[in-house]
Amino acid sequence: MLMIRLLGPPALERDGRPVRSPRGRKAWALLSYVLLAERPPRRKHLAEMLFGDADDPLGALRWSLAELRRALGVPDVLSGDPVAATLGDDVVVDVHLLTSAYADIAPLLDVGGELLEGVQLTSCLEFESWLVVERHRVSTTVEARLRQAAIALLATGRPGEAIAFASRAVARNPLEEGNHELLVRSLAMAGDRTAALRQIAVCEDTLRRELGIEASAALQEAGTAGSGSPMVPPLSGRAAASSQLEAGRAAIVAGAVDAGIQCLRRAVAEALRCRDAALQGRALAALGGALVHAARGRDEEGAVVFHEAIQLATRTGDRATAVTAHRELGFVEVQAGRRKTADTWLAKAQDLAETDEEFAAVLGVRGMNASDRGDYPAAFEHLGESVERAGHCSDHRQQAWSLSILARAHLLRAERSQAAAALARSLELIHQQRWMAFLPWPQTLRAELDLCAGDFDGAADGFEQAWVLACQLNDPCWEGMAARGLGLLNAGRGDHRAAMKWLDEAAFRSNRVPDRYQWVHAHVLDAVISTALDDDDPDRARPLVVTLASLAARCDMLELVVRAHLHRSRLGDQTALASARLLGAHIDNPVLTEMLADSGPTRRMS
Repeated sequence: MLMIRLLGPPALERDGRPVRSPRGRKAWALLSYVLLAERPPRRKHLAEMLFGDADDPLGALRWSLAELRRALGVPDVLSGDPVAATLGDDVVVDVHLLTSAYADIAPLLDVGGELLEGVQLTSCLEFESWLVVERHRVSTTVEARLRQAAIALLATGRPGEAIAFASRAVARNPLEEGNHELLVRSLAMAGDRTAALRQIAVCEDTLRRELGIEASAALQEAGTAGSGSPMVPPLSGRAAASSQLEAGRAAIVAGAVDAGIQCLRRAVAEALRCRDAALQGRALAALGGALVHAARGRDEEGAVVFHEAIQLATRTGDRATAVTAHRELGFVEVQAGRRKTADTWLAKAQDLAETDEEFAAVLGVRGMNASDRGDYPAAFEHLGESVERAGHCSDHRQQAWSLSILARAHLLRAERSQAAAALARSLELIHQQRWMAFLPWPQTLRAELDLCAGDFDGAADGFEQAWVLACQLNDPCWEGMAARGLGLLNAGRGDHRAAMKWLDEAAFRSNRVPDRYQWVHAHVLDAVISTALDDDDPDRARPLVVTLASLAARCDMLELVVRAHLHRSRLGDQTALASARLLGAHIDNPVLTEMLADSGPTRRMS
């Protein structure tokens, strides 16, 4: 068995022993690009990217491919045009092995260095841009796998084993509060309260020092986690558990979040006491949904609860609860920008789904994930089917939700008539259902359409209504989107001071909880940067571009990675435009295509 190691210093191993590696850094660059690129690359593209300075770029590419075949000991691979990445069953790539959702979790604890550690090709700027993005993507995928391993171990009652995986997640990304919370929860559930309190202090100091923010209340609460599912003094019997489950659901719908969560915790505890595993699974799924959707900063606990629900639903054959829990775990991962693990959970949910209602909900989240990634064809396919299935089963809230995400995709592509039609139907359904908790999102999108059409008064009404309701709901996502809109409105009116005040507020609001929706946060940053550059304020824009580029790469939001490169080009980076065109070549967005075509040499902003 041949192992290709791309994490850390690149190397080849056969049956666990080092063997001769291919000569030269460009050979490793070529191999990694072919193995990890989204689609098989054309030879002309590889030659221009890696061997553009050679007298015969295609000849240099042929020599490097031959060198790779010799080193791998497989004569008929890496051939054709485009170059195929099929290596055979006897060859394993560490990145593929570690990032697969079905691979053994133990090797995750031994992952150390970054992708192609020590490899730098300063003369190949397009490859360097790709490598920076890919390093972020791979690192985030490994981090997500570590988190999923820790959560799964917690859900199956093995917190002592979860500690190692949670610790590695913290080490990979110490600025993510959720990783610290997961470690604190693991330590507390393993009975080591002293270590849990120590980790809380470490997290608080780190966030305060590095980000200038305070940790959320959820971090402290994680330190009080018990050694099992959340327990509240039980009532009596299965009827009491069912009653608490229904009361909890009703309280959540009515907006009494804390009371609802307490009822759901009692339902879980009582179902456990009377040994009704099926009822306990349903109660856990309801509790997880409340923690993720109704509470703020509780996604980590919600994920653990959903894992427990899946365990029980699988054991009792409760397919419907399993679909719900898998879908909700996918939603948590989508919001966090962990695309690969999101796809895994959502694919499992879709495999289990049977009814129109189940398919509509799963496909809606899959469409959201594809749209966040910038994969518009997949987004339109998933969201279109979600809307259709939701209509068939009269699930009007799901239909309104999916229509709003569909409208967002059309708006990002400047397809304003299609966006307006989707939003009109979404808003009609929301008002029919009196779904005020969701109203600010489509209101903001509708107001942005008015702004694009030059209707400043209509836009102002829409953004202001959305802002007021978002603040009443205490929803950071809706607050961030509405404040962003008010910032763009003031920029359009020529009031730069008011515009930047609102955009700064949007950046704060969209980032004020640990379980933020990363796409909204990045979307807001993109607006702040664009507005600052339009007003000749490069000093404000420059550090935010670095933040946006890192966030977008880490969360696999390729369209926003490209936009970060375009901002760098406006700031005078002479290599950024070529990188943007390389990375954006396969994004099907007419707006972005026009931006890439129109961008040319710009004056350096200083």
